Amino acid sequence: MRIGELAGVAGVTTRAVRHYHRIGLLPEPSRQSNGYRDYSLRDAVELARIRRLTELGLSLEEVRAVLADDAGKDLVEILGELDADLARQEEAIRRRRARLGQLLEQARRTGRLPAEAPVSPGLAAIFEDMARLSARLPGPEPVSAAKERELLALLETGSPDGGRGWLDVLTRSLRADPEAMRRAYGVYARLDELAEAGEDDPRVEETARAVVGSIPDEAVRAMAVTDGGGAGEDGGFAEVFFADFAPAQAAAVRRAIELLRERAR
Repeated sequence: MRIGELAGVAGVTTRAVRHYHRIGLLPEPSRQSNGYRDYSLRDAVELARIRRLTELGLSLEEVRAVLADDAGKDLVEILGELDADLARQEEAIRRRRARLGQLLEQARRTGRLPAEAPVSPGLAAIFEDMARLSARLPGPEPVSAAKERELLALLETGSPDGGRGWLDVLTRSLRADPEAMRRAYGVYARLDELAEAGEDDPRVEETARAVVGSIPDEAVRAMAVTDGGGAGEDGGFAEVFFADFAPAQAAAVRRAIELLRERAR
């Protein structure tokens, strides 16, 4: 039996057969005097088994281990591991589909997704509240509000689940207090007013205290435990974080961080 006939019987390609020969998975028969390989029924049986095992999801290395064990004990073990791995994949897919469902529902409900999407459901709810409030403003949304959304999405993405408790507390607090978002937009407007101001402008201190006053006590305590999500005074992140603000805005934010640390003591 020639290689094309063997491949056809097992339902694989001749390229696959040659690959199995190269890696030693399927023994290569001796060649006839005319140079052609002469395959037997046993070769076809082994090739068919290789195909069945790979279709189960086994890697070629796992197939090699199975074929090397005549008693079949390795196959039982490998199939058990494969089943457990598929179960984990199914659970991961279930969670992903649930998350996609939430995003699609949000898009149907609001007609759009925020530029920062996808984010957690809690943060998405905050962004929806911001969008509703922004739509009622007499003028354009403060630039600082958009920057805040970007920062919150960044901090949520980069923080492990155990390190973003302050963010979860903050989002819950903002949603629980009907006036909290309005106060936050007042702070954003103050920050925008500092865009062209000097660092010695008296509004710097006023704005810093407004920032601190807009953050609930529970969130301040959580921020103290996790170092404010990483937006401290040192390190490369802090450097680029403050560089994104105008000088007076950066001064106000630095002062707010100082006040928050004092308040957390």
